[in-house]
Amino acid sequence: MSIVINLDVMMAKRKKGLTELAGEVDITLANLSILKNNKAKAVRLSTLDAICKALNCQPGDILEYVEEEDGK
Repeated sequence: MSIVINLDVMMAKRKKGLTELAGEVDITLANLSILKNNKAKAVRLSTLDAICKALNCQPGDILEYVEEEDGK
């Protein structure tokens, strides 16, 4: 997939753990882990909004477009 989720990078920059962020965003640890490990197929805008609010960042700090190589 061409969209990369850099949630782990922002969490490290803000020194927030998975459990703490899950509580602030009101999302299950399992679903947050899926996002953090770049395994998600979609993300709700309301979830992205809550994550950005909790991490004090912009959506572009978390989401990144990376051009796929041919054959993928």
